[in-house]
Amino acid sequence: MRDDAARGHNGGPPIEDEHVPEWGRGGIGNYFSWKAAHRKAYRGVSPEIMMMRAERAERIGLTYEEYTLELLERGRYLQPGDVARIQRIKRARQLSARQK
Repeated sequence: MRDDAARGHNGGPPIEDEHVPEWGRGGIGNYFSWKAAHRKAYRGVSPEIMMMRAERAERIGLTYEEYTLELLERGRYLQPGDVARIQRIKRARQLSARQK
């Protein structure tokens, strides 16, 4: 047994994985402000607007979140003719999926 091991500890791995809070391992920072802003942006709209965005997103091959983020960041609705921008969003999604 190591000298720095706690009394009664056998030195083996922990029984459970270490708890990681929702905001990650770093400090809490602005976590709750960002969470409230995210909730307002994505859920603070009427059901009709939500359905319209979801249908438009599906038509061009994006998720509701991707489509809404584009609207919030750039202030414009993506159209089927915005092929280059849609492809960049899809590539970013694929890269993000590979990193997980």
